[in-house]
Amino acid sequence: MRKVFIKTHGCQMNEYDSEKMLDLLAAKDDFTPTDNPEDADLLVLNTCSIREKAQEKVFHQIGRWKKLKDKNPHVKIAIGGCVASQEGKKITQRAPAVDIVFGPQTLHRLPNMYKDASQTFNRQLDVSFPKIEKFDYLPQSNTDEVTAFVSIAEGCNKYCSFCVVPHTRGHEVSRPVEDILLEINSLANRGVREINLLGQNVNNFKGTYRDKKTSLAFLIEKTSEIKGIDRIRYTTSHPYEFKDDLVELYKHVPELVSHVHLPVQSGSDRILKLMRRRYTASRYLDLIARIRANRPNISFSSDFIVGFPGESDKDFQDTMDLVEEVAFDESFSFVYSPRPNTPAAEMEDDISQEIKKERLAILQHKLNELSSKISRKMVGTTENCLVIGVSKKNPGELQARTENNRVVNFASNHDKIGKFVNIKIVDQLTNSLRGKLERF
Repeated sequence: MRKVFIKTHGCQMNEYDSEKMLDLLAAKDDFTPTDNPEDADLLVLNTCSIREKAQEKVFHQIGRWKKLKDKNPHVKIAIGGCVASQEGKKITQRAPAVDIVFGPQTLHRLPNMYKDASQTFNRQLDVSFPKIEKFDYLPQSNTDEVTAFVSIAEGCNKYCSFCVVPHTRGHEVSRPVEDILLEINSLANRGVREINLLGQNVNNFKGTYRDKKTSLAFLIEKTSEIKGIDRIRYTTSHPYEFKDDLVELYKHVPELVSHVHLPVQSGSDRILKLMRRRYTASRYLDLIARIRANRPNISFSSDFIVGFPGESDKDFQDTMDLVEEVAFDESFSFVYSPRPNTPAAEMEDDISQEIKKERLAILQHKLNELSSKISRKMVGTTENCLVIGVSKKNPGELQARTENNRVVNFASNHDKIGKFVNIKIVDQLTNSLRGKLERF
């Protein structure tokens, strides 16, 4: 059997795509995954273009893999994902060691591209956007995990001024509900207990059901009816597209977890307008309040960009005020980095790197403080947790997740994996919680 090594950069959508590549290669070419790139017949880099210097990271990795190819000329190097979509033929021109370049929407063609590259010795390039064709070719998952990602939509139409996603993943397109439910049913039959519905703009889902357009709320309700699926998450949300029916769902669907990742990016209306986010800080706060009215114990996490072109001290303070008011759980924050072919890259950026880093440090300190406060409040409580596997820190313990996505390590037998258990939180650590299994 041939071996494949896949290195994944970026978001959960890329993780899902990498899993599907493994399934495809196993089904069509008898590939088996390896954790050692030196053993691989095919090296795949699934790339992300969200952060600055993404392209350089790709070429640095290609350089490292070229040394392996020099030793074993039969080895093929494939570059996929968003940088591949963005750069296309430029990758093979700059790095002749690369044999295959494919985009997020053409990953299903990877087995044939590998075969052609092996037989003809010609470089293969396909970064087209055939909508959701790829989902018609993906085999059923053979996962043995208890949680799983399910991609329900691709692309984005928002064209935020800082974002490359519409250029690298194309326009929004939703999968039919029937197809999604078949995939989830298959996962449930394999023992999956928690589903995470994925999309670049997931809450603008408009998949058809019996030839009628539906919504994310409709899909979640249908998913909650599937036997074995006890937790439902979704990501990534856009506040502008957060529909009323989704807000209402928090009243009566217990399978929908009490945690929402809702990227705000900035608390300044002026910066939000420059970002083309289509909402104001007050509208965002109103949405938070309406969700909390239906699910009082819900927690929120978010994404923040610091140092966007023209961000003033007041703009940054507006962000800090919003952070304080919402009291976010674990969140992600970054210094703004210009991305190719985006309007923001053409804006005058008069903020020094020193100020940007200072603001990021202030924001991250506050976010960590709020997250730690939530963790401290959890100590002494009993949480219903899904046991997801063996602890990464101690193979003699198990690891579980709370509804608000916190990792809990605790001592127990392996027969608890895949089950929901009540765990008393006994301590707060930097990146996790410690717990004790409650027995009744």
